[in-house]
Amino acid sequence: MQVFVARQAIFNRRQHVVAYELLFRNSTNNHFPNIDESVATAKLIMENQLNFGTRHITSGKKALINIGPDSLKMDLCTFLPNSDVVLELLESIEPTEENYQLCRELFHKRYTLALDDFIYEPRWDRFLKFVKLIKFDIRITPLETISGVIKHLSKYKKIRLLAEKIETGEEFALAHAMGFDYFQGYFFAKPVVVEQKDIDMNYTLALSIYAQAMKENPNINTIAALFQLDTALAFKLLRLINSGVFPVQKEIASIKQALVYLGHDHIRKFVSLIITAHMTQSKPSELVKLCIIRARFCELIAQKVAPSQSDSAFLTGLFSLLDAILDRPMEQLLEKLPFPEPIKSALMAEKNTLYYILATVKAYETGSWWALEKAVVLLNISSEGLPKLYESALNWSNTHKYD
Repeated sequence: MQVFVARQAIFNRRQHVVAYELLFRNSTNNHFPNIDESVATAKLIMENQLNFGTRHITSGKKALINIGPDSLKMDLCTFLPNSDVVLELLESIEPTEENYQLCRELFHKRYTLALDDFIYEPRWDRFLKFVKLIKFDIRITPLETISGVIKHLSKYKKIRLLAEKIETGEEFALAHAMGFDYFQGYFFAKPVVVEQKDIDMNYTLALSIYAQAMKENPNINTIAALFQLDTALAFKLLRLINSGVFPVQKEIASIKQALVYLGHDHIRKFVSLIITAHMTQSKPSELVKLCIIRARFCELIAQKVAPSQSDSAFLTGLFSLLDAILDRPMEQLLEKLPFPEPIKSALMAEKNTLYYILATVKAYETGSWWALEKAVVLLNISSEGLPKLYESALNWSNTHKYD
């Protein structure tokens, strides 16, 4: 498949290119599409860093990559090598205590931090010890209005200033005279769309891997076997290992070895990255969150009525909304999943124990009490214990977030 990214050059005071800002695109149309910032960042990482790498696009120079509040919280920066990138913290990030701690962690991991579209307020002062670059959008904060802020920032000797959206020679001359170190805008160069090839991956299989990875004691052999079913997922995994993010001490000879090297936490984050990158504005993440809650609810009911099928019940719940998420028929999706017949049958509405468990969960979610009482009779359980099981599933999902 074809993937796209735009790069816009950043110039120093001598008008030499020193870096590029990478901007997500989903076509040759050179504008930002209508998607969530965390989805855009995840896609940019998946399609570029875990493809040929950002240095391939920037001709070896630093890449500035946008990080919004959700991307910061999700720790998407984990998948970017600190030597290759500048993390551009978007103006939508608030100077809160939580964000302070997240920035502090990135600073100690040797990431270079920049503040984008900066509008000064005193709450930012304690952040500035972590920051090496501050960008001013001169359309939002005109140059003639920020001389006081520039003077205040001058006491931070390691901070460099960048004026962006420079569109005329006069604006460049004024910013240059004010002491700005770097410049970006249409006066120098418009963003240029770069088109590359990437490998289509099986999103349904990624969800299956995520289900395995979320378990308290995940089976590394099972996860490795699932990765081996999809060339694209295996390729992205090995690209991650070899991307410069992790200090690899020896060659990786197998998928299992790569997973062991990553460890449980990074496996979960990696599969979360894949899931996030495949979300769109029309299919919000709430639908995937509902799948997670539903999966655990099904599993807890199965533990009461058919303990040997609890794992299968979890997968049945997890994939029960997949047709809605991907806008494709369930039958078509199941052809690409290595599921046993009972799970496939339940998802195709063929009556078995897993189907009745799922029917109970659906009835509970929608408040269809007549349907609920009919479903629990077929499972030979009482509906009285379901509120407690649902609350437990909800609490569990909040401690096992993919985002």
